[in-house]
Amino acid sequence: MTTRPSGWLEVETPQTHPDNARRLMAAHPEIRKLIGHNPWSFLPLAGIVIVQTALAIWFGRNHTAWWILAIVAWTFGAVMHHGLWVLLHESGHMLLFGKRKWNHMAGMMSNLPLLCPAYFNFTKSHRRHHLALGEYDEDADLAANFEAKLVGNDFVRKSLWLVLFPFFQGLRPFHTPPPEYINASVLTNIAAQVVYVTGVAFVGGWGAILYLLLSLFFSIGLHPLGARWIQEHYTLDSDQETFSYYGWGNKLAFNVGYHNEHHDFPSIPWNRLPQLRRIADEHYGKLRCHRSWSRLLVDFLFDPRWTLHSRVVRPAGSSTGRVRNAGGVAAVTRR
Repeated sequence: MTTRPSGWLEVETPQTHPDNARRLMAAHPEIRKLIGHNPWSFLPLAGIVIVQTALAIWFGRNHTAWWILAIVAWTFGAVMHHGLWVLLHESGHMLLFGKRKWNHMAGMMSNLPLLCPAYFNFTKSHRRHHLALGEYDEDADLAANFEAKLVGNDFVRKSLWLVLFPFFQGLRPFHTPPPEYINASVLTNIAAQVVYVTGVAFVGGWGAILYLLLSLFFSIGLHPLGARWIQEHYTLDSDQETFSYYGWGNKLAFNVGYHNEHHDFPSIPWNRLPQLRRIADEHYGKLRCHRSWSRLLVDFLFDPRWTLHSRVVRPAGSSTGRVRNAGGVAAVTRR
């Protein structure tokens, strides 16, 4: 392992997740039974969309003060919006239904209260994240060099980075191949968002939009839930580049903390990931993990060792073929 002057943890080895999947599948053939779909995920998805939309309209029609909107968005709306992000992610992995178009419909539905038409382009860039984990020119989950240098290791700038995380995420295509911004699917996504936002604004006014916008920024920003982005792949050494979280927050976040399990077996839906961990405890039980998003958030903000460069990077093309050859394990490779 070497460390670049910029701070990246540079390795020459490919990612380990495809080999983990093959080895664990050979040792535990019963894992194959966990692969599949969970159509019941659509119920909480639809419920959250309805609740968040109704609550936003109620706030708007009652001219609720902005500071009350902020409190409710931070304590409740962020949890609901974060759940929608996770279910959008599940839809992108084709883990709700057996037919691709139904998953796409569910993904666009979960996208509605998130305001920005992100589903199809997120799904495409997330697919590359699995295929090319840690490859700077391909993995949009890595910060751009200019982004990491701008933020540095200062508490204030790291805090502002989390506050503005949705904006920075939108800049990531500058160092990776851009998603296919305009095609029929993306236009459908945009049209659905325009109809939804227009309808909510017409019925609830701008107060309704403000509540949804605050919920969006808190759900992936300066909030304990925002530490989930740090938990997944940020590290201070190159011995382990993916980390799981096993705290109580998984109950509110559809087990999104089971991130090692998810990268090893992206064909397994969220509700079966704890079972995967129990079956293969000899592997997952010895990996380092996080138990508290709140503690991790504080450590990331105040410890100067943590920067946006605290990530493993590897040569381009070193992982892609290995993931593609993982057989039926890597559902993320399906278009």
